Amino acid sequence: MKFDDKIPIYYQIKQYIYKEIIINHLTPGSKVPAVRQLALDLAVNVNTVQRSLRELISEGVLESQRGKGNFVTTNPEILNNLRKNIVEEQLSLMYDHLASLQLTPDEMIQALTEYVNKRKETHHG
Repeated sequence: MKFDDKIPIYYQIKQYIYKEIIINHLTPGSKVPAVRQLALDLAVNVNTVQRSLRELISEGVLESQRGKGNFVTTNPEILNNLRKNIVEEQLSLMYDHLASLQLTPDEMIQALTEYVNKRKETHHG
């Protein structure tokens, strides 16, 4: 995993785990790799991974089972909110970038619609 120096690593690890859950690489109820394994896989400090996992547990995204490890929640409400929040975060970034280019909301919608249609044709046509 390549890290952005401008964003705290623990936060980027959380984003990585969110994405793994959203794309079903980590399915509801599945065990998350152990802290040390994640630290090795991501080439980061164990304490950084622990901080990320602690926050994910406090958010309810992961559930800790004493002596067994950490597991992805099976709560559909939490999982739906996770996906919705990540999509909204990405849309917020896009909105801010386009607004800085002085596009109106209607122009943004038109540009996004045209872009999505063009991508659909490229990937499915």
